[in-house]
Amino acid sequence: MFSSTDLVLIRHADADTRGRLCGRTDVGLADAATKAMAALAQLLPSFDEIWTSPALRCRLTASHLWPRARLREDERLWEQDFGAWEGMAHEDTPDLGDLSRAEIVSLRPEGGESFGDLCDRASPALCALAEKTESGPVVAITHAGVVRAALSMVLGEQTAGLAFEILPLSITRFRCARGVPFSVAEVNWRPA
Repeated sequence: MFSSTDLVLIRHADADTRGRLCGRTDVGLADAATKAMAALAQLLPSFDEIWTSPALRCRLTASHLWPRARLREDERLWEQDFGAWEGMAHEDTPDLGDLSRAEIVSLRPEGGESFGDLCDRASPALCALAEKTESGPVVAITHAGVVRAALSMVLGEQTAGLAFEILPLSITRFRCARGVPFSVAEVNWRPA
């Protein structure tokens, strides 16, 4: 399923957000997530080590998919910090419909970080994981924002990653060489 030089990013399973914006807000998984994780786990190869964001939703997803793997956390794989918007009901968050992607990249909620900040934070972690692909594929369970940051990095423009929707429990694969992801092999794959 994965080639020897793949960096595999999996967005966590459906989170128990209760309709709220939860970037750095630490929440568990929705009740319905267990069935989807069981279906995906049947298709995945085994790994001894899985990288995760420290978020509970990521660690739980990793533990369900690979119950015997050692989990390695990296703080840089956290979702974007939405600052003052954290915990807001989705319908109460600001409407960004009129902003360009370039404006969204630099938009920083009070007390939080912009998507550009997220890209700058996550890129070194993604490059470090890409370096590990010299020994075989590497898997990380993370967030939609981090997957978009990786897409932005490979596509050479921070605005590019914002063009992608990243579904819960979806797989995005990057081919790596010389310590960097250089091509997108697959985006948003989920079992049928």
